[in-house]
Amino acid sequence: MKKLLLAAAFILMANFTFAQSDAFKADVKTLLEVSGGMAQIEVAKKQVISMVPADKQEEFSKEFEASIQPILEAQKDFYLKEFTHDEVKQMIKFYQSPAGKKLADKLPKLTESTMPAIQQWTMELQSILMKYQ
Repeated sequence: MKKLLLAAAFILMANFTFAQSDAFKADVKTLLEVSGGMAQIEVAKKQVISMVPADKQEEFSKEFEASIQPILEAQKDFYLKEFTHDEVKQMIKFYQSPAGKKLADKLPKLTESTMPAIQQWTMELQSILMKYQ
């Protein structure tokens, strides 16, 4: 009887832990949505898709979405590993505040406005790197 109660307690704890984990994962997904990270990906997609012929953009978009999934999973895994569930909840609360919403709304504009500088820097960095090859 004692073993049966112990086994039942273990199963209940395991189920509670998995439920927490599912809630934690759901909150991480929410954080990625409210923080503006997804909007930055859309900016990059918009810039790249403009280089694809119009008749092929729909198919490209599907492949783009599939190709970005490993990055999104890596981001989720990072938050699950590096932050507690409570910290993620606090970040969500911030991004749902007026200042957090403004920050999230402005991130795509930040990405767009810094893209030329990043591209220029990348070219300069390649030249620097070539000197050391």
